[in-house]
Amino acid sequence: MKGNIHPEYYPEAQVICSCGNTWNVGATVPTIRTDVCSKCHPFFTGQMRIVDSGGRVERFMKKLEQRDQAIADAEAERKRAMSPALPISELGVGSRTVAVLSGAGVVTVGDLLAKLEEGEETLTNLRGFGLKSLATVKKTLRGRGFVLPGDDGDEGESDIEPEED
Repeated sequence: MKGNIHPEYYPEAQVICSCGNTWNVGATVPTIRTDVCSKCHPFFTGQMRIVDSGGRVERFMKKLEQRDQAIADAEAERKRAMSPALPISELGVGSRTVAVLSGAGVVTVGDLLAKLEEGEETLTNLRGFGLKSLATVKKTLRGRGFVLPGDDGDEGESDIEPEED
């Protein structure tokens, strides 16, 4: 065995708790300081108190508040993104499409949905707004969760009934 590789052992090392309690143990350091012991820990004393070392409870509560605020902010943003009052410019459909729609008086998602209710031809008849622009706008609206006129909730189902044997 190699010599001089082991730390010095103190058979009578003193443990000092923040409550003032002391006792001796065997350790590799002469003095050990601790925050709680069996004389002051709530489990052993039966007292209802929070053992807080270094503000951990406050940090935890702060994290919970930040999480709750982030959830509330995300919910508010989701509601704002689903609002019919959302400007067309915030959809990200392209500046030319926004310019053509704005020129026709369509500035919000609610206006766009009203035009789609009248029929797709009302939009495709606009100069500079073709089928590709219409498809892009509809795809963007569906991606944000809007239900467009003519969409059913039964997508993927066909009108053909299976044959019975």
